[in-house]
Order: sequence, then structure tokens, then C-alpha cells
Amino acid sequence: MSIASSNFSELLDPGLKKIYGDAYQDYPEQYSKLFDVQSSTRNREETLSMTGFGLVPTKTQGASITYDDAFQGYKGTLTHSTYGMGFIVTREMYEDDQYNKINSLPKALARSVRHTIETHSANVLNRAFNSSYAGADAKEMCATDHPLIAGGTFKNELTTAADLSMTSFEQALIDIGDMTDDRGLLIAAKAKKLIVSTEQTWTADQLLGSDKDPETANNAKNPANGMVPYEVNNFLTDPDAWFIMTDVPNGMIFYWRRRPEFTKDNDFDSENAKWKTTFRCSMGWDDPRGIFGSPGS
Repeated sequence: MSIASSNFSELLDPGLKKIYGDAYQDYPEQYSKLFDVQSSTRNREETLSMTGFGLVPTKTQGASITYDDAFQGYKGTLTHSTYGMGFIVTREMYEDDQYNKINSLPKALARSVRHTIETHSANVLNRAFNSSYAGADAKEMCATDHPLIAGGTFKNELTTAADLSMTSFEQALIDIGDMTDDRGLLIAAKAKKLIVSTEQTWTADQLLGSDKDPETANNAKNPANGMVPYEVNNFLTDPDAWFIMTDVPNGMIFYWRRRPEFTKDNDFDSENAKWKTTFRCSMGWDDPRGIFGSPGS
């Protein structure tokens, strides 16, 4: 398939008032605000969790010390995918283009790359409640029953799904504060950023930007005012789902194996011009404690 005079004939004759559709405004980069972005030199990246120790038991006089074990945990693997696309333009089409629009197509290819990266990155959150997309512990990223290595469970999802509100936000902060490590010890996790869809921009702004409680009429103080910043991700597909990034390390991770490369070449026999791009990356999560979410009600 190639871009030829036969399928772009209108570009061959002068007289068009306007040609549109090739110069839309784009949102600023968003994926890097969600993920810990790192570089990789391997075909995949593997991680392993491990436990520390539990509470120290009482030692009675003359009795032996109690010895505890640390446990190997869950092994995660992110395998880098290769992405690639290009386009071909005949020499005649390139020569006869009266509006110099063929030269704008490399920019359109770059735009496709940006949207591909943002879409696949946002899908980590879009699939956060889908059990078909499981992590190293065999659970989806946001769940009410992530297994602890030493027994028991912890949650990084509201027990009862709820839309974003003062009440649900407060409960999420309580649940984040109750998070434990794999031996059941509190980890002092704190909220760092609220992530919402485009449809929830006003709700997030009212919740975190008003000094008065936006859900009451009695001028009550809003304890959530300025507590954390919020980030609108325009590539989230569920208008009701919302997330809180925590300060727990090793949460959502994005690996660049090869950043986008753009190249051009000419075919000797056909004299067609070819443009292409390829890149390699992967994205996912290690410790689910790095994110807390609700799918909305």
C-alpha cells in the first residue's frame, strides 16, 4: 500500500481553500506522570518481592531466642513489546503535491507514536480492576484481597466501590494508612496524587481545591483542601474510575528498551519514499501498594 496520485488526487491541483486534519493540538505528555520511567538493556525485566520479619515475641528468662524466617515472594516479569509503523509515498505523488502536505506526514507518524504510548500506558489503569490482567501475585492491580506472602490479605481498592466524593476519598486515605507489608507490619503509606478522568475534573477540583466542604451547605471546613495534587489523564476510558498514587516505591513502572526511532529511505527500483518508526517498551506494576483505586459505583 502506498500514497499515490490515484488516492490523493485533490492534492495535485491548486485551488483548495483549506486542508485540515493534519495539525491538531495534542495534550502534554502524561504517561511519565503516572509511571516510574526507566531504561532497560534486556528483552524483559524481572522483579522479586521478599518479606522482612514479624513482631518480636516476648522472651522469658532463661529461654532460647525465637528465630524467624524471611520469605521469597512474588516474581514479576515485564517483556518488552516492539511497535512499528510506516508509510510509502510514490515519487510522482511527492513531486506533484501542490500543498506540501506530504511533508507533514512524518509529524502525523510521530503523533501516532505519542498516542500509542499514552493509550497503552493508560490501559494499565483502565484494566486495573480486570482479573484477566493479573500481576505477579495472580491478582489484578487493584483488588480487595491481594495475598500477603506470610498469610492474610491486604487491599488497594475500596471494599465497596464508590464514585469520587469526600466520603470515598476519606475512606481511601484510611485504607492507605492501614496498608501493611507481607508480614503484617504497618508501612506508613501516604497518598501522593489523585488521578482522575476528564469527566471528573470538576469533582477533583472541588474536592481538593475548595477551603469549604463542597458537599455541605454549612460552611464546614474541607480537610481535603490542598492535601494532594490531582492529575487528569485524558486516556482513561472509565469516567467513574479514580486512583490515588501512594509514596510506596516500586509501584507502576514503565521501561524503555528502545525509544522511538524515525528513519527514511528510498526504494531503488520503484523510487518510492518510505518512512518508518519502531520502538520497544513495556509497562505494568510491581508492588500494588503503589496505587489505590475505585472503579466507581
